[in-house]
This record gives sequence, structure tokens and C-alpha cells, in this order.
Amino acid sequence: MVDKINEDEFQNPFVFNANWKNAFEDDEFVKVFSSDILENYIINKRWYGGKASTLKYIEVVDSFKIASKKHTYYGVLLEVNFKEAFYQHYFMPISFMAEEDLDTNTIIAPIKMNGVEGFLVDALHQEDFRKLLFDNILNSKEKEDSKLKFHKGDKLDAIAYKTSKFMGVEQSNTSIIYNESLVLKIFRRIYISMNPDYEISRFLTERMNFKSSPAYTGSISVVLTEGNITLGLMQELVPNQGDAWKFMLEEVDRIFESLHHKKIKIHKLPDIALFERLKINDIPHEIIDWAGLSIFMRTKTLATRTAEMHIALGSDIHETAFTPITYNGDYSVWLKNRLTYQFQNRLNILENNLHKLDGLALELANKFLDHKKDIRKAFLDFDWTKMKSERIRIHGDFHLGQVLVNGEDFYLLDFEGEPESTIRDRKVKQPPLKDVAGMFRSFHYSIYATLFNNKDKYPFEQKDLFHAGEILYKYFVGVFLQTYTEVAQGENLNIGYKKEIDFLLKYCLLEKAVYELGYELNSRPRWSVIPLTGIASIMNFD
Repeated sequence: MVDKINEDEFQNPFVFNANWKNAFEDDEFVKVFSSDILENYIINKRWYGGKASTLKYIEVVDSFKIASKKHTYYGVLLEVNFKEAFYQHYFMPISFMAEEDLDTNTIIAPIKMNGVEGFLVDALHQEDFRKLLFDNILNSKEKEDSKLKFHKGDKLDAIAYKTSKFMGVEQSNTSIIYNESLVLKIFRRIYISMNPDYEISRFLTERMNFKSSPAYTGSISVVLTEGNITLGLMQELVPNQGDAWKFMLEEVDRIFESLHHKKIKIHKLPDIALFERLKINDIPHEIIDWAGLSIFMRTKTLATRTAEMHIALGSDIHETAFTPITYNGDYSVWLKNRLTYQFQNRLNILENNLHKLDGLALELANKFLDHKKDIRKAFLDFDWTKMKSERIRIHGDFHLGQVLVNGEDFYLLDFEGEPESTIRDRKVKQPPLKDVAGMFRSFHYSIYATLFNNKDKYPFEQKDLFHAGEILYKYFVGVFLQTYTEVAQGENLNIGYKKEIDFLLKYCLLEKAVYELGYELNSRPRWSVIPLTGIASIMNFD
């Protein structure tokens, strides 16, 4: 039951002469909707990505009508322009509802359309609209005259609509669970191009029959003269016990608690070099006594699934978007330009935020600044002519939060790519080891996040805990790397030989850690010690 809308909401409705069925043909409605109504509404939404910038104006660039038996809905494509001279595109499905038809008390605005009072709401809050989307995917047929296209995937069984609800808290996209068995992800931020999440999910399911990611079951897109825009992606809802980030935090907490319970002498723990390959049987008994065997077995499984994902993404010889390619000069120029620009940006952020740091974070930040020429040189030190491996389409934003735990196994998901990158850059074929590096940085984060979040829980000096954390990290990396290379090379995925693998891993780890530095300095400066520690370790600062 929906809470009754406060009577005050009716006090100052926006009044329009147009009928709702012709709203987007009315210039006055479009003008007021995009300025007075939307500007106040959009800035408070979780999915709005422009909070750090100053909104200049919003423009409706396109709209389409979609009607159920009861109601008329609109899909609206918005261009949000910022004073910093850039723009972003968003998708908003909206509806006009009388109070008695509302399924929500979350409203955009009270409005009066041609004398009829009601509310403008996000259509996804209306069950009638959610059912409409489901039915259209299930019964999708090519309609020549419609710019809105629905697609039913090979794996979608013909099942009738039963229920729909939102999945968890709204993030950058909005996910709807249907019949407790399917998830429809509505992309809020949109691009005039196929979304990589749709493209890769469909490819993995329908071309490669890859079992370790949720099966693609359908999609919604809009066809414009400029190109196709993916609006929604439907996949199976896989059984899970939460994401691997939560799982890893619990495991690492257990491991650090056992330092005290098992009376482990931290400085006697055997250390290894970063990237040393380790079979389970090679792990010293002191490490197994401390951390337990199961976490390394799980790391091995995750490495296997990661390698299998890359084998699937790199083994198609027909679909050019997914055929492996070698390195060349164009890629080298693209890579160096991108990374030197990103590095300079992080350098500026660090210099502007230095006053927020203290202790180890400040010490490492100063080392970073002292070695800025060395870091820049490391990014420029990429000789494509020496690369013997191949580039493929990759996940692009691979970390523990993009992995679901399913019993003893894992599902890999969310192939949308790095949020800061352009849609074109996300589709560039890259070394699969970039994903591996992303997972290694996530391991590093899980260790330090545990130490930060439980700083009074473990009765040891911080420097000793950090020392133990670095050792644990290297064992995670060693086990993952051994398994990953074994599985990948066993299926002829060309990731290069040891020297090239180590070079690419170091290069990609540095890129990831520098990328993270900007995020931490902007949102939680105290945590910048994590990427700074990673950078110092990769660069071997004295």
C-alpha cells in the first residue's frame, strides 16, 4: 500500500494546456519539464553522475511513446549540459498518474494536464510499466516503424509475468527483479553506442555458452539516426550469497584475527616476491597455519573463472568485435596519451589535497611527488614491438565487487567497463592481464579496508599489520597468477611468456593504482594510503 500523498503536494502544481498523450509535442511542456521540473529532481538521484559538476541546462533530445492498455508512458532521452563544457546523456521513463493510480510516493512533481490533476513520476515505480517492459521483451517482434526495439534472448523461456520489484538500493543503474528469476537492468546513463555490458553478456551467452556469468535473456534499445542506444539488459538472476568483496572482507578479518589467536610472529612469516607463481602445495606451512587452506582454494577457483572468461572473450574468429589482435603503433599512442593525461590529472589532485594527508599517507604522497618523472617514464616505457601476446575485449572494471559468490564457486558480471572511460575507449581491445591487475588491486584493497575498518580489533602495531597484509597480498597474487596462466595458456590464450606477463601486470597495476588515487583523494583522503602503498610497491621506491 502506498502512503497517501501529502495534500501540500497539490498546492502548487505545474499547469499545462496540453493533454498527456501529446505532452512531448507541446513546446511549453518540454521547456518547463526540462528546466523547472527536472533540474530540481535529477540532482538528488543516485544514478545522476554529474554531482561534482555545475549543471548548466537540460535538454530533451528525443522521446518515444509506449502505451499499456491503461496508461501512456514516455521514454525520454536527456542531454545534461555542464558549465565545465561537457555533457552527459540520460534515460528517464516517465508517466502521469492520478493519485489513485500511483504505486509510489516518490514523485517528480505535481502537475495539471489540460485540467486533469495528477503526478509526474518515474515510470519504473509503476508496476503496470514494469509489466509492459517484460511483456514486450517476451513477445518481441520487429516493428519497422518503431524506434524502440525489444529483443528476446535464446535463453528466455516463455513464462508469464508474475511479480516485479526493485533490486536493492538504486545505484548508477536501476535493476528490476521479475518473477524472482530474472533481472532487468535499466541503464540511466546512456551512450550513442551499444552498451558493452549488453554486447559482452549476449556474446558470452549466445556465442560462447559461457556458464560463469548470468545468462543474457533480453534487451531494450532505441534506434536513432546517430546510432543504437542500449536502454536495458535482461539476464537470469543467479543464486548467490552476496558479492566477493563482502566475502573477502570477512575472510581477511578472520585471517587477521588468527594472528593473535594463533600467536603468529609476523616478522617470521616467510615473504615472497610479487608475481612469484605458487601452486597450492608450494605455499609454506606457516602461511597455511595462519590463513587456512580454504581462502587459497577459493582464490584458485576465481583465477580459473577469470581465465575462462578471457578464453571465451578471445576465442572467436568470426565476430570482428571479439577477434584477438596484436599490438601496434596506434594502440601504443592511444595508451600513452590516455595514461599520461590521467597521471597529470592525479598529480594535480594530489598537490591540491596534500594538506588533507598525514602520517604514512603524507610520507607516501611526498615519495610519489619526488618520483613523478619515474612514474611518467614508466607509462611511456611501452614498446609495442616487443609484445608477442594478443589483445582482446576484456571486462575492463574487474574487481571483487563485480563477482558473485555462489557456494564454492563464482559468477562474473557487470561488463560495462571503467566508469571514467569513454564508451569508445571501453571497447578497445586490451591485454587480458589488465583485468587480472584489477583483481590484484581489489585484493590489496580488501586487506587494507579490513585493517582500516577494524583498527582497534587486532592487538598489533599498524606497521606490523601492514607488513603482514603485504605478505598475505603476495600469496593471494601468487596462487591466482599460477592458476590463471596455467588455465589460459592451456587453452592457447596468447598472454605472452613470463617476462611479458610480469611487465604487463606491473604496467596495468600502476595504471589501476594511479586511477584509484584520484577517487580516494576526492572522496576519502585517509584511504589514499592504499593506492599510494601500491604505487610505492610497484615502483620499488626506496
